[in-house]
Amino acid sequence: MQLRPTRKEDLDQVMGIISQAMTYMKTAGIDQWQNGYPDRPTIEGDIATGIGYVAEDEDGSVVATVAVTFDGELSYRQIEDGAWLTDGAAYATVHRIAVRANCKGRGVSSYILAQVEAMCRQRQVGSIRVDTHRDNRSMQRLLQKNGFSRCGRIFLCGGAEDGHERIAFEKVL
Repeated sequence: MQLRPTRKEDLDQVMGIISQAMTYMKTAGIDQWQNGYPDRPTIEGDIATGIGYVAEDEDGSVVATVAVTFDGELSYRQIEDGAWLTDGAAYATVHRIAVRANCKGRGVSSYILAQVEAMCRQRQVGSIRVDTHRDNRSMQRLLQKNGFSRCGRIFLCGGAEDGHERIAFEKVL
């Protein structure tokens, strides 16, 4: 498996994976990604700005998608009911991680997080931050299994989910 930047020709596959994730969340009763986000323009923006990545299996098939930024996150400036593990230091942010339905349970998400850690070490970035919906237990388990600590609650700033509460996690590398 490899993690590589998303290309324009990956767009349809990425949107298919996101659609599967939206369906999963709806079926599981998770009120996340139920209002049209993330949409095609969001993923096109990820490609254009170089923050979109896909995981490919050994056959070259796209099996997952993720966005990784190193610019800080406006929504993370204020945290409630806790505190970030690091303060003022550079960090990576992981957004929009989704795995193709028939590849779940194969360690793809853990592989992606390990690759993000490697990206951070290359850039000398000391931590990774992620947020997720309070009902998205599978994402919370993934993060805890991979050494992330629950830090508190944040509220999203801007976009289709403006003001929505999320549980915030961080891992110090």
